[in-house]
This record gives sequence, structure tokens and C-alpha cells, in this order.
Amino acid sequence: MTNRMAAGALLLGAACALQPARGVPAAPPAAASATVAADGSGQFSSLQDAINAAPQTTGPSSPWTIRVKAGAYRERIYVQREKRYVRIIGEDPARTTVSFDLYAAMAGPDGKPIGTFHTPTFWIDADDFRVEGLTIANTAGRKGQALALRVDGDRVIFRNCRFLGWQDTVLVNRGRQYFAGCTIVGAVDFIFGGATAYFEGCDILCAGDGYITAASTPADQPFGLVFSNCRIAGETPAARTYLGRPWRPYGSAVFIATQMTGVVRPAGWHNWDKPERERTARFSEFGSTGAGANAAARAPWATTGAAPPPGDFTAARVLAGDDRWDPGSRDLPAESPSPSAQPAQR
Repeated sequence: MTNRMAAGALLLGAACALQPARGVPAAPPAAASATVAADGSGQFSSLQDAINAAPQTTGPSSPWTIRVKAGAYRERIYVQREKRYVRIIGEDPARTTVSFDLYAAMAGPDGKPIGTFHTPTFWIDADDFRVEGLTIANTAGRKGQALALRVDGDRVIFRNCRFLGWQDTVLVNRGRQYFAGCTIVGAVDFIFGGATAYFEGCDILCAGDGYITAASTPADQPFGLVFSNCRIAGETPAARTYLGRPWRPYGSAVFIATQMTGVVRPAGWHNWDKPERERTARFSEFGSTGAGANAAARAPWATTGAAPPPGDFTAARVLAGDDRWDPGSRDLPAESPSPSAQPAQR
């Protein structure tokens, strides 16, 4: 077994032990437009083929629903912009996995490194897209930047999913995204980008020393990465992490009512070795609890408080935009099962 294959086996096997997702309601099953099964018992054996088959006639009340049976799907997924109103429902995130293993330093066809942004296992360019009950992994291991997920679409929703990687696991590049009851595993800058993304009731697992977030929020964008009622823990007792660092000068990250174990460093925030960004970065936390919630020791240039201003950081307000999008009231009902597993060892 190669080192990369071994790393992938550890990553996927251990992912089956993450704690159950919280606070994600169930709903009656939706009829399947297509079924994917790795064993050939469905209409498709490839998830990419099922996505490609989605017609151009989908809409809010008539989504293309793809059911994915439990299995290991080794493939890269690209969702083009025309594939709006597609809903993917995995049978069980502990047993339904999409994985690949590209990494930034890997040589491309021209012999040059392919770069970070061409490594995602699952890349969503479409608006109004939804994924439930899948594990999406980049199994390259500790080889530097290697994306499990890249999202460029607007109004994209993830429920009861797991995203596994090491560095740069999840890139929310632009648009608005809502993550509910998900688990995200990584070590370095593993939730990053310039989008407005809301993480509700999610588990953040730190696989090693590093930084959870690396926001590149534009200066004129009011919200960046917002975490509400999440949990932060380490995969090993020795792991230590910062809540984030500003990838770009006006990066924005907020943690609200988050449970933090001792994996979180007392300072909380890092300036990316660029002191000038302490004047522009928008970092804050409110109502943190646990051994890692150390308000007195936090970096003085970040905001720390007992509670945010009432109503300031609800999902409806953060994600509203000009169209008043509210994933809690205007979205399709949730349905997929919750993950069940324990922290991975790498």
C-alpha cells in the first residue's frame, strides 16, 4: 500500500467514528429522480453521471433528487453552473463516501504543479444546490493544500455531511452557503475563503496543529465565516489550534456559543505574521464555553463578549443578501441520517 493509499484508508476508516450531528430535523422521504449505486443496482454507478443527467427544467418546487446508496465512490465531482435545484441524498454519511486525492504540489499534464484550486474532490459551481448525508474526502494526507470541497455557487446547503482533509479541506470561495449538523476535519486553514458561510451545530475536529479558519472576506461584505452552536475538539490530546487567521486583510470570522476543548490556543487568533491586519481583520467570539474559551488571554485586537447583539448573527440575517434568502424557512426539508462515528486517528 502506498503512503497516499494508507493515509486515505486511515482518513475514511476513522471518519466512521465522529459524533452524531446535532439539531438537524428529519422529514418525509423525497422521490428520487435518479439512484446511484456502486454495485450497479441503480440507474448510475457514478455520481457525476447522475448529476450530468439532471435536466435544465428543474426549479424550487421540482428539484432533481439523486439518491446515493451506501458505498465508496472514488471520483472527482464537478457541478456546472447550469445544474441548479439539484439535491443529493446519501444513504448514510458513515457508509457513503466520495473521495479523491489530488494535492496542490502534484504535477499536472504540463509538468507544473496543479495548484490548490484545482484539487477539490467535489466542486460546486451551481446555485441552489443541496447535499445531504455524504462524506466528501480528500485522502492525499499531509501533502499540503488538498481540497475536499470547493463551492462557488450561491444558496448552497449541506446537511449531515462530513468533509475530511488536512490542509484547506473546505473552500467556500464565493456566494452564500449553509452547513447544518456537519463535521469538518483538518489541521491548517481547513475552512477558508471569501464567501458568506454559516455553520450551525457543526463539529470541527482538529487533526493537528494549525488554524481552523482563513477568511478572505472582501472589505465591503458584512459577513464572512459564522459558527453558531458548534463544537471544537482535537483528534489527539496534543493538537493545538488557532480559531483563525486573516488570509486577506478584511477576513471575517465569528464564533457564537461554541464549545471549545483545550485544543484552542489561549490567544485564539493569529495575524498571519502581518501586524497591519490586526487593524482590519474582523474576528470575534461570543459566549464560548469549555477549556478553550479563554477570554482574558485572547488577542486584544479581536472582539470577545458574553453574547452578540440580539439578532445580529442569525442564519436568516447573515445569509439574507438582496433576495432575503433564509435556508431555515424557505428551504426543502432535511432528510438524511446523522453521521455516527468517533474521532479519526492519522
